[in-house]
Amino acid sequence: MTTQTNSGSCCSSDGSCGSGAATDVQSLGVTTVYKVSGMTCGHCEGAVSQEISALAGVTAVKAVAETGEVTVTSAAPLDEEAVRSAVDEAGYELVGRA
Repeated sequence: MTTQTNSGSCCSSDGSCGSGAATDVQSLGVTTVYKVSGMTCGHCEGAVSQEISALAGVTAVKAVAETGEVTVTSAAPLDEEAVRSAVDEAGYELVGRA
């Protein structure tokens, strides 16, 4: 298991915003990497992670504002429109798969 670490986050020294969102990427399940535009800081990462984590079957999310990439691990492949809606709900734009 790989744990996300953020440097330079606007939220705290460890990059957390207290969102409770899943931030670990596990080797089990289906892993998909998406490109998201508009993320600029740790708060952005937390907002996107929280919304995507709420999708059924999602077991882990790792968002990286610096690259705009969001790695999602799920029990089964996710519907891209559901991911798009979650990212939109967080206030960002899903560009597509990375």
